[in-house]
Amino acid sequence: MESSMGESTLLTLQLLEDRLLRIEHLLYGSSVPQSTTSTIRSLQDLEHRFSKLLQHIRVYGELLKLYKSNPTLFHPPSASEPPSELSSEALRAIVLSAASSFPATASALNAIADTPLPDPALSADIAVLLPRMKGIEATQLAQAAEVANLRARSEALVRSWYQRDIMRYSDFVAGVEGRVERVERDVRRVERARDEI
Repeated sequence: MESSMGESTLLTLQLLEDRLLRIEHLLYGSSVPQSTTSTIRSLQDLEHRFSKLLQHIRVYGELLKLYKSNPTLFHPPSASEPPSELSSEALRAIVLSAASSFPATASALNAIADTPLPDPALSADIAVLLPRMKGIEATQLAQAAEVANLRARSEALVRSWYQRDIMRYSDFVAGVEGRVERVERDVRRVERARDEI
């Protein structure tokens, strides 16, 4: 009897360690290699690794506390038995309130079942094109940066041309117009002086 108890203990420890290794592999990408140590040492190591996992990932600690306080929460009753906490009137009200959604849900499920799956070859073709699409995206980003640079340089060039050439020309035209106006005034003054004589 004691040997079968010892074997079941070792088997339970092995199963626990396998589960913990799978969880560590899912979380960290690698797992701690198994060693051949005593059962007590192995159990202590398992407890240490489990507590370390609970410390690093707070959600697991919260789930464990929730499980300890409400163990029935993680073991739902079978679907054939109604919940014991609710009266038959409450159950009837729940079922009747959801009854109108049953045909719509059944129709939606039938529509999903009737929808054909796309050809896997098309998905594979798209997956093969992913590196090319990423390359095109990188090219587009480089082109967008180059266009932004060209836009900034063009703006600086147009501003320089405007300030240097257009403003100088407008200053020149304003100066010529000012001289023409002065000459015209002088000519009118001379003509008035002649008319007076």
